[in-house]
Amino acid sequence: MDWAEKYRPQHLQDVVGNAAAVRQLYDWARDWSREKRPLILYGKPGIGKTSAAHALANDMNWEVVELNASDQRTRPALERVAGSSSMTGSLSGASHKLILLDEADNLHGQADRGGAKAIVEIIAASQQPIILIANDYYALSKDLKAVTEPVQFRALQARSIVPRLRHICAAEGVMCDPAALDEIAGRAGGDMRAAVNMLYAAAIGNERLEMGDLRTSAKDERSTIFELVGGVFSGRRDDAELLRMAMEVEDTPDTIEQWLEGSLSHLPDLESRARGYACLSRADEYIGRTFRRQYYTLWRYASAIMLIGVADAAGGHGVRGRIMPPARWRKMGASKKQKAVRAGLTRKLSEMTHIPENALREDFFTAISILVEQDPEGYVRAFNLDADELNLFILDKARATKIVKGVVKEEKAKKPSGRVRKTKEIDPPAETAEKGQDLPPGQATLF
Repeated sequence: MDWAEKYRPQHLQDVVGNAAAVRQLYDWARDWSREKRPLILYGKPGIGKTSAAHALANDMNWEVVELNASDQRTRPALERVAGSSSMTGSLSGASHKLILLDEADNLHGQADRGGAKAIVEIIAASQQPIILIANDYYALSKDLKAVTEPVQFRALQARSIVPRLRHICAAEGVMCDPAALDEIAGRAGGDMRAAVNMLYAAAIGNERLEMGDLRTSAKDERSTIFELVGGVFSGRRDDAELLRMAMEVEDTPDTIEQWLEGSLSHLPDLESRARGYACLSRADEYIGRTFRRQYYTLWRYASAIMLIGVADAAGGHGVRGRIMPPARWRKMGASKKQKAVRAGLTRKLSEMTHIPENALREDFFTAISILVEQDPEGYVRAFNLDADELNLFILDKARATKIVKGVVKEEKAKKPSGRVRKTKEIDPPAETAEKGQDLPPGQATLF
């Protein structure tokens, strides 16, 4: 067993640092009731979020039901695992089940279609405590933020990491040079898991740990795109260092160009921005020639022009605010999501109406949109539409969300248990009945 897992904290009192967050966790669990909002633990990887959640469950004698990014997080999967767990008691004698969803900020793409919405609904109906874990709080959907209580975990200070490393060395019978432990703690950058892994790598086969044993145990210190963009705008990196960092990052020059473009709006005046865009434009010519001619040596010229040129235009102004992915990526992601929603809706309507998907897309979507606009509540019930699907028809996200929430609330009010009955036997919208068309129960119609 590796040391990071072997020495994982078993109790909240063993968690290193983040005393305020640990206290907030304990107070929430001690007085937990169904009225309590779920917690969302957020912060950089390796600082103890998941360990603290497991330690809390151990202290409270709660059973843990965990889902992470390696699991399929579609609506059916979440409802099958977390949904059923949140509505039933523990079979192991534990007082509660703790539903733990790791990497909640990675609910994205078609594979997780409906996952975020399913979590919100599970939270609303849950009879068990729920904790979500995320690295980037800002990447969470607004709906998830609205129904959870945030708990921030901060990077650990080196002086907090050293005592834990010293304890592990003593437990493993390894003599350690204090300077070596200080060096490991400093290299870890506030990441306890990385520090323990570095210690493990350096101490394997050794009875004594010296500074010389750290050569092969250093954390991956390659530059990241955030460090590169920050270095360009800060003015604290010389030209050679910027080019070296560009070689270390995983992104290719065409991607680096888009990151720089996304941060040019931070420059204070139009003249600086114009100079920055001129450098990016020139670099883009070399990137285009690279792809046309398949002569990748030209990439070095593109990198030099955009990095050094934008750094000169920025003049050490720095980035005021968070370094964000390029805006065009967000637009492309939204477009991809809309296509996935449209494809899923087309399949659903095709199955319900027995009309081929191609015919629906080409001949009926306009007519359906007109009908849905006239009676959105009725067709939400008839076609079991969610907010994203309804938005395709009425083109107003806020209104679509309000309508769907209203329908769900009405359906819940009809059931003593407060849970929405899921059935395909639906009544046609009022508009259909007015036209005098008699339909058998469960048969949906467009006209």
